[in-house]
Amino acid sequence: MSKEKHHRDWILRRCCGAVCACALTLAAVVGFIILVIYLALHPSKPSFYLQDVQLRSIDLSDPALSLNLQVTIASRNPNERVGVYYKTLDAFATYRDEPVTVPVELPSIYQGHKDASVWSPVLSGESVPVAPYAADAMRQDIAAGYVLLHVRVEGRVKWKVGSWVSGGYHLFVNCPALLAASGGAVGGAFAASASAGGGAVPAGVNTTVSLKFTHPADCTVDI
Repeated sequence: MSKEKHHRDWILRRCCGAVCACALTLAAVVGFIILVIYLALHPSKPSFYLQDVQLRSIDLSDPALSLNLQVTIASRNPNERVGVYYKTLDAFATYRDEPVTVPVELPSIYQGHKDASVWSPVLSGESVPVAPYAADAMRQDIAAGYVLLHVRVEGRVKWKVGSWVSGGYHLFVNCPALLAASGGAVGGAFAASASAGGGAVPAGVNTTVSLKFTHPADCTVDI
């Protein structure tokens, strides 16, 4: 009797061991497959570059701020196996973290493997309310001969592999745009007016200045 019980226990232990070994092997194989797919298809963030900025006009005579500029932004998909859908993209400009233009919607596009795309939106804002310190700082910057703006793009992207399309991911792009005084007025001249109290530009006086985009800039990208 004890011999039969011992034999049954031995068979049970062998069966349990075999089941556990199969489960561990299956888990290891599935994990390895997932790791290979992840390493092979894990998408890299697209690259963004600010190619040009044309500052057309700026008005500081109002307590708010008005300006108009055209920007050229390029994007490149660095992935060899993954495409990118750009959805609901908005572009706008900021100065010292204060929005100075209203958001402009960019066309939604699909970007294939290693492809590049270019947008050239006009960004403008009429009587955009800004903090008093920001308006004063911009007057001083204009008098000093330079203005540092930031062109931002926000929206959602989706990854495409074959016929599969991922869910949406938030996209945040920040491009520094340094405009500096230039001897020539081509592409950079505009009339700037300032209200009393600025100190840098006489009140009620329209002063023609020439600020031009200094050089193309890499943008930071967060997804």
